[in-house]
Amino acid sequence: MENIKIFSCSESADKFTKEMCDYLKLEPGKINRQKFKNDNNFVQILETVREKDVFVVQTTEPPVNERIMEMLITIDAIKRATAKRITLVLPYYLYSRSDKKDQPRVPVTAKLLAQLIEASGVNRVLTCDLHNPAIQAYFDINVDVLTGQYILQDYFDKKKIKDIVVVATDAGSSKKAYKYAEHFKCPIALVDKRRNGNDDKAIATSVIGEIEGKNALVFDDEVDTAGSIIETANVIKKYGAKDVYVGCTHGILSGPAIERVKNSEIKELVMTNTVPLPDYKKIDKIVEVSISELFAKAIKRINEATSIGELFQ
Repeated sequence: MENIKIFSCSESADKFTKEMCDYLKLEPGKINRQKFKNDNNFVQILETVREKDVFVVQTTEPPVNERIMEMLITIDAIKRATAKRITLVLPYYLYSRSDKKDQPRVPVTAKLLAQLIEASGVNRVLTCDLHNPAIQAYFDINVDVLTGQYILQDYFDKKKIKDIVVVATDAGSSKKAYKYAEHFKCPIALVDKRRNGNDDKAIATSVIGEIEGKNALVFDDEVDTAGSIIETANVIKKYGAKDVYVGCTHGILSGPAIERVKNSEIKELVMTNTVPLPDYKKIDKIVEVSISELFAKAIKRINEATSIGELFQ
């Protein structure tokens, strides 16, 4: 690797940045971040980045809008310091669920964020498991999308769980579930969700496929308030599954999520560290596995102009 610098945009991203830098045997870039008394953010890059290949890392931890401003201001500082190329490393794409105009007079905030990122001066984006793959097309610059699938597969391989069935949470997630079932060489089942009259909420009512006496693995791209995944686990247990394990790339765990998981039928919720997990959210049922090494390998390949796709072959 040559002429490379990696900077963290915020304290919430420091740990993830340090893990990547340790793997790459680099020191994190020196940066001064502070907030004035008028609540304005200030950033100063404390080392030269002229003609360097710079990677800027930001993670998602509330307040989300504060994280966005930190990110944009840091990028602007690096651009004005005449970096050769700026790659934004965004393990979880903020506002990813606001990806379409599904109601009258609402914004498409995921698209707006893409425009803001491009306007700030970024040349490339590195992210992971987008809520909607179409978000990649919101950009006119290169966007590399990693996946937590192989990290989660490796974790469950090491557990050596017997009598596995992979359960799709609904018809839309069946394609993803099939990929996992292929890896584990096991059958697949599907939770049937029905809408109750004019109520917008889908209710899990039954399971299509044989799950009685089996250990169920359920995978999703993210778990936010955990309502849907808990409902799925309840139905799976009702139909005779032994243990229910959930794997996800992004553990948002907002609102009542922790209490719901704690009191649920889920034996383990396994998630990567794309979103920081604060101490007060750590409970016995939640397992965090690191994806920072995969991001570090992708950074190395971007810097050396080699294929990122080969990481998954």
